[in-house]
Amino acid sequence: MNVGNTLPIANLPLGTVIHNIELKPGQGAILVRSAGSYAQLMARDGKYATIKLASGEIRRILVTCLATIGSVSNAQHQLQVSGKAGRSRWKGRRPNVRATVKNPVDHPMGGGEGKHSGGLPRNKNGVPAKGFKTRDKKKASNKYIIERRKKK
Repeated sequence: MNVGNTLPIANLPLGTVIHNIELKPGQGAILVRSAGSYAQLMARDGKYATIKLASGEIRRILVTCLATIGSVSNAQHQLQVSGKAGRSRWKGRRPNVRATVKNPVDHPMGGGEGKHSGGLPRNKNGVPAKGFKTRDKKKASNKYIIERRKKK
């Protein structure tokens, strides 16, 4: 078994660093595909394997799903500096305008005379932005997630 080989998770030794992981057999890789990322095969029991993702999330995956040995290359990709705003615009990225400097019609934190604190953190729709769980409690894939990702 060499780095770059793609095998069913059932055939991989425990503790192996993997990437390009399928969620359903034959579906194609869904997890761990971005530059420099990897996951680790922790355990196997019956038809499920337990993997630990880079985010800290621990989840179960069918052992018949395919995964590639090793980590994704180009780990330094995130260190590239665009150099100027225009280069970001070429990629379709829009300027990031702070909520407090917007008008009240555009954001819940906008407006006020002079520099205002803006109040409690909210998104554009007025939903709390920090500490508010947005994941559906009845989502079907919840049963495969053993431990949610850790906060930084």
